[in-house]
Amino acid sequence: MWKLMIHGGAGSMRPGKLDADQEKAARAGLGDALETGKMVLAAGGSAVDAVEAAARVLEEDPAFNAGKGSVLAHDGHVECDAAIMDGRDRRAGAVAGLRTTRAPITAARKVMEDSPHVLMGRGGAEEFALEQGLEQVPNTWFVTAERRRQLDELLAKGSEAFDAEIKYGTIGAVAVDNDGHVAAATSTGGLTAKRWGRIGDSPLIGAGTYADDRAAAVSATGLGEVFIRAAAAHDVCARMRYCSDDLQTALDKVLADIKAMGGTGGLIAVSPSGEAAWSHTTPGMYRAVIGEDVRKIAIYGDED
Repeated sequence: MWKLMIHGGAGSMRPGKLDADQEKAARAGLGDALETGKMVLAAGGSAVDAVEAAARVLEEDPAFNAGKGSVLAHDGHVECDAAIMDGRDRRAGAVAGLRTTRAPITAARKVMEDSPHVLMGRGGAEEFALEQGLEQVPNTWFVTAERRRQLDELLAKGSEAFDAEIKYGTIGAVAVDNDGHVAAATSTGGLTAKRWGRIGDSPLIGAGTYADDRAAAVSATGLGEVFIRAAAAHDVCARMRYCSDDLQTALDKVLADIKAMGGTGGLIAVSPSGEAAWSHTTPGMYRAVIGEDVRKIAIYGDED
C-alpha cells in the first residue's frame, strides 16, 4: 500500500512554452527522485526516510529551485529553507536561510530528531548543521548560470519588478509506508530577488508542510505569503478530520480559498490509506507519483 508523490514547483509552464531541454531535465529529475523513494518504501522503509531521500535527489538537481540550482536573492546569494514532518507523532524539523549546508532537508531532519526545537534559522541553523557533521559548501556551489541570468533579467526591470511568468520552484515529497504512516518534506530557494531575509511557507509547519497520521501528509508550492496566511497544509488535514472531506476535495477547497486571497500554486498529498492526490491553480506543476500499481510523471495541466 506504500505510495510516494513528489512535486518540483508550480507555475506558468505550458505546452510549447517550456524549453524542450528544461522539460526533459525536469521529467528526468522527477523520475530519479521517484525511483530513489521507491527503493526505500518497496524495501519496507519508513515514509520519513523516503521523503528525505526523494527530496535530497531534487535538491541536488539544478533543474529545480532547491539546494543546487536555487534562485538568487536580491544581492546574488542563495538562501535555502526546508522542513520535514513525521505523521506518526507530528514531530517536525525546519531550517531557514541556510547558505552553506549542502542538504537543507537533512538539516531539517536533524533539527527534528537531534534537537529540542522545531525551527532554526540562518547562522544558528548553520552552526547546528555543522555540529551535526553535515557537509558544508561555498554559497557559490548552489549558484547556476541560468539562475544568475534570471536574477539579472528581473533586476533590469527595476527595483519593484516581479516576474509575471514566475515558476514557483519549491520541491516537495509526501509518502505513506507499508505501516500506514505518512510523512512530508519540502525544500526551496525561495523567490528570485527576495530581500530582507524573506522566508516563505516551505519551512513553516502547517503552511507549506504538514503530516498527520489521522489525515494526510501535505507539501505545498506557490506564493508563500498567501499559503502562510491560509495555513494551507494544515487546513487540508483539518478539512479531512473535521469536515470529512476526501483528499482531493480538501486540496481543491484549500486552493480555492488561496485563489480568493490572490494566491496561486499547488498541493500534493497522501493519506494513511494510500490515497494520493494533487491539485494546482497554475497552468502547470512538476509532479509525479509512484506506488505498487502506478507510476506517472506530469508537468502540464492537461496531463491530469
